[in-house]
Amino acid sequence: MSTPEPTRPAPQDSAARSQPVHVPVLLDRVTELLGPACATEGAVLVDATLGLAGHALALLDAHPGLRLVGLDRDPQARAEAAARIAAAGHADRATLVPAVFDELPDVLDGLGLTEVQAVLFDLGVSSLQLDRPERGFSYAGDGPLDMRMDPGAPRSAADVVNTYSAAELARVLRVYGEERFAARIAGAIVRERARAPFTHTERLAHLVRDAIPAATRRTGGHPAKRTFQALRIEVNDELGALRRALPAALDALAVGGRVAVITFHSLEDRIVKQTLAAGATDRTPPDLPVRLPEYGPVLRLLTRGGEAASDAEVAANPRAASARVRAAERTRRAA
Repeated sequence: MSTPEPTRPAPQDSAARSQPVHVPVLLDRVTELLGPACATEGAVLVDATLGLAGHALALLDAHPGLRLVGLDRDPQARAEAAARIAAAGHADRATLVPAVFDELPDVLDGLGLTEVQAVLFDLGVSSLQLDRPERGFSYAGDGPLDMRMDPGAPRSAADVVNTYSAAELARVLRVYGEERFAARIAGAIVRERARAPFTHTERLAHLVRDAIPAATRRTGGHPAKRTFQALRIEVNDELGALRRALPAALDALAVGGRVAVITFHSLEDRIVKQTLAAGATDRTPPDLPVRLPEYGPVLRLLTRGGEAASDAEVAANPRAASARVRAAERTRRAA
């Protein structure tokens, strides 16, 4: 397990200070959903995807007795989150840990926590990662073809693009990007990398644009959006980590504890929907005449489906357009 870090301000260069202000999506709804679980003295909130700590700060501000455990694999995100938390006067109530969210059980065990009152997942790419071309997440500008949330991880997007077979690339683009033209794009990548390996985002974005039929390019946003999403998910094993982390988070919730998950595309949302629905379902065998309490639901759903941001929020923060939040409360311990 990774070692917790002290929450203290970190120096920021001029480039970092010039970045756009971070606007957390669905902030009011998330604080409303998690608020009751965070209100008791000594309650513990696990922000499993800390990012720049926008949601965590709002909850710390609102609940003076709340303790935060923040997980993030990105050292830049942790440093900036630490600075924000310290500037708000909450450093003594926050523990930040360099970890992927599927390491949650080990993190809690290392901190001596047997249960927590709230868990938040804000999935996808953070503003810090997306807005800095040198991180390689964006198709809008040029930068190294990287996309690693943990810069020390062994595999970058360039490794995937330059070493996967055409069939493997097509699978990644089709499954993780839901890209209709996955085979065409994969074939174009393999042909072009034979001339020279891919090292930067701009060259890949241009290739994807040229590989997609002109009529299709006129609608649906940037032609490379789905390809970049797919590569990012593959590089960081995002869906695998979610499948492992969400059940672990539910197991860690105290009775009355709550979980909220913000997703940004259908693949994430499907995993969350199915996992929460399973916990909210009675599992009494259908051939028995009465329901057995030990097979009853362990969760109560707090949202009707995946709740979207309001029109006003989307107008103010376009990145909220695809966001959905689902939440649930633990009603009892599993038998």
